[in-house]
Amino acid sequence: MMTPDSLESFWVRMETQAYLGEMAKDQTKIMIPVRLKACIVPPFMNAMKWIDAVGRSREEVTEEIAKALEIRGAEPQRTIETEPAKPKAEEREEIGIVATLGDLGYVGWKNRRTGVKYIEPPVVTIPDGKFFMGSDKRKDKQAGDNETPQIRLPFGEYEIGKYPVTVAEYRLFVEATNRAAPVNSYDAKYTPWEEQKKRPEYPVVNVSWYDGLAYSKWLSAVTEKQWKLPSEAEWEKAARGTDGRIYPWGDEWDGSKANTAEQGPKGTTPVGRYPQGASIYGVMDMAGNVWEWTNTVYKEYPYDAKDGREDENSINNRILRGGSWVSVAQYARAAYRNHYVRPDDSNNFRGFRLACFALSAGSRRT
Repeated sequence: MMTPDSLESFWVRMETQAYLGEMAKDQTKIMIPVRLKACIVPPFMNAMKWIDAVGRSREEVTEEIAKALEIRGAEPQRTIETEPAKPKAEEREEIGIVATLGDLGYVGWKNRRTGVKYIEPPVVTIPDGKFFMGSDKRKDKQAGDNETPQIRLPFGEYEIGKYPVTVAEYRLFVEATNRAAPVNSYDAKYTPWEEQKKRPEYPVVNVSWYDGLAYSKWLSAVTEKQWKLPSEAEWEKAARGTDGRIYPWGDEWDGSKANTAEQGPKGTTPVGRYPQGASIYGVMDMAGNVWEWTNTVYKEYPYDAKDGREDENSINNRILRGGSWVSVAQYARAAYRNHYVRPDDSNNFRGFRLACFALSAGSRRT
């Protein structure tokens, strides 16, 4: 039953994915999507024969559902591919993207069944193992109280976007879903969408936490992978590795390795412009350029993924990480926690990146 609320629900999405997996194994199982309220039908449901109940009588819709059950119950069901993660070649075709993004590992696709265009970003695998989360004030004199105590946190393997989400990627989402274009919530004249579209290889800005969450769900649907905003723990491990370094490249500040207020061009730069500033895992742009939304609600340390701070339904402030082109070096430290921001705020120095198949702290991939 499709409504705006059900399509946004994490649990409905998980139950749907689980049932799709059952259908792939048992062709007698049936799924009939029914749209109860006006909403954008997800691409994978749009590929099925769904029933539109909007503006129609209950009797008429019930009769159509009954006929659909009779017809589909009598015929062999189409196997729904959930693996491999990438759709079959005959179901999608490559589309052209900006050459600079292609050189960085991005791939553009068009689903032939639905016509939806999307871009898959390159990802970096962050290995299983413990890492130092938070700051030790004896080592980092700029550390804040909310970065302590520093703990050694066990963490399972996951993948994270090598770069922040770009304008090119987000533009396809806006066009496919008719979502409102990004706008600065403080002053719409700063980096309007028409200006952003001219710079496809730059990180998208003027996006709220809710925008990032919606994009992650859309990309999950069109790629049949599990994308999400990273927790601040996932973000921090990807940025600093396991040795507790202060910046992605080490303990000493180097303004030539990041786009910050000290030596930057006073605006965003294309993703990957500072390769010398990569983390030990090869993740780029984790210091400067744009602040990055995480999924995490602000709570004091020590970090605990099970204490409600990863609740998608919370309306409390969310953590941003990494600093930006208007920030000084102190805020570009890997452990710095920017928590003074409502999830509906947006401006021209905030963006986001995604994690893929991310696992909770302390868990293990099986």
